[in-house]
Amino acid sequence: MLIGIAWTTLLLWLVAALLTWRGLHRRPLLLLALPSDDELKGDDAPLVSILVPARNEERRVLAAAVRSMLAQDYERLEFVAVDDRSIDATGAILKSLAAIDPRLRVLDGVEPPDGWLGKPHAMWQALANSRGEWVLATDADMIFEPQLVRAAVSRARAGGFDALTLIPRVECLTFWERVFMPTFGWFVSMSRPVERVNDPRRPESIGIGGFFLMRRARLEAVGGYEAVAGEVAEDLRLAELLKKSGARLRVEHAPQLLRTRMQPNLRGIWEGFTKNLFAGAKFSAVRGIAGLLGLLLFHIAPLPVALWCGLMWWATGTTTGGMWWPHLLVPCALIWLTQVLTFMLINRGAGVPLRYALTVPLGIALFAAILLNSMLKILSGQGVMWKGRKLYARGSGAVARMKNE
Repeated sequence: MLIGIAWTTLLLWLVAALLTWRGLHRRPLLLLALPSDDELKGDDAPLVSILVPARNEERRVLAAAVRSMLAQDYERLEFVAVDDRSIDATGAILKSLAAIDPRLRVLDGVEPPDGWLGKPHAMWQALANSRGEWVLATDADMIFEPQLVRAAVSRARAGGFDALTLIPRVECLTFWERVFMPTFGWFVSMSRPVERVNDPRRPESIGIGGFFLMRRARLEAVGGYEAVAGEVAEDLRLAELLKKSGARLRVEHAPQLLRTRMQPNLRGIWEGFTKNLFAGAKFSAVRGIAGLLGLLLFHIAPLPVALWCGLMWWATGTTTGGMWWPHLLVPCALIWLTQVLTFMLINRGAGVPLRYALTVPLGIALFAAILLNSMLKILSGQGVMWKGRKLYARGSGAVARMKNE
């Protein structure tokens, strides 16, 4: 039975490798708008409101990120940043930038009411203080190239899209970033393939909070940020609501125009994704447990099983006498080899050294550990900590909403 499972798992990994290769070679790339695009010059261009929530960003790239947004070559922009009750110098940094460039408005965020989480409430405040025909929701750690907004608006208008969300280049500089981030990106791409998200006939959707350009009318039609008040992954939920409403949603890659560094170390990865992974399972214990078992069986176990079988084979020096481990060694070793080759493709495109493809089981084991931690913290009512806030603690409006889903 185990041997049959191993060969079936190998077949599934070969299919996944093929889908990964196909997705990498067919991914849509955001191209630069032509300089002669007169419709995006002067008063003929639509007003775009860039909304930037910021909480405790003093030690990251806040100043560089906001400066890159202010340096856009698109003329009709307004900028609304919300200091989301930071306990560091985030507010002071934003206000110093606003003193230099009057286009930037800085709001002092207020305590969210019951049923609201911090980020959706900050976005609601920013939206209420903006006027743009198009709304660009972004994060305080995103670095824009000067042509980005012009290219995005041009693409959205030319394609007749109501919402355009962009996948940035994620910079991975430390060991754990290089182990974990390609794994996370791969799971997202496999669960929500870009071609399905971009097909209006399919239900799949995705929203990237770092760059989510939306027509204001469409955003308001689905309830704006009030509709996602208790959502940790408010960008994913907004994308789902927009697509369900009939809005044309488009996702494209923009590695040359948009970049970020999500988490700089293991602690940041652990805390940041603990708040998201169980939400990705829609707070379902059944889904979470099934996901953990799938990760263990199909992704993590093959390499240690192959090593154990190889060790037993070497120790006994025989394949006779009914020994079964040599027959399990081959498919498990091939599974790991397929994993490595698949992630070499991914890492090459992501700028991660190819040797980190050897660590795929470790990256997936970390993913599983974070998912388990997320489940335990939320289901127990302890909640999870993020930027000094307790999320999904027992008795919160968000937990009540979870129980009703």
